[in-house]
Amino acid sequence: MKPIYSKAQLSYMKAKTQFEKQAVFLEKKLEDTRKTQEISQEVMEGLVQTTGFHDAYNNLVLAENELIEWSHTTMKHEKTYRENRIAIDDMYLKLNSDPKMRAQIIDLAMKIR
Repeated sequence: MKPIYSKAQLSYMKAKTQFEKQAVFLEKKLEDTRKTQEISQEVMEGLVQTTGFHDAYNNLVLAENELIEWSHTTMKHEKTYRENRIAIDDMYLKLNSDPKMRAQIIDLAMKIR
């Protein structure tokens, strides 16, 4: 049976896929550029912009934020949340200061059905 995803989950999956594609494209451009010139900060910034990597990254962050917000709202209706409210809310408070916590919340949000 095919899983049913929320709009936030679908947006995140789409943004993540696009980001990964742009990362591969950027790597290829870097390899090609290295053959002809040194990679300076200016060259790198130009490649990041022209390959669409920067836009893909920004879209991924927006999709992650939407997914996190959706998961926190959705979770509040669960019995487990009510029983562990302080611990769960503390996790969400740390998501902007702890990259591992952010990744863990995103992973958990993708498991919500």
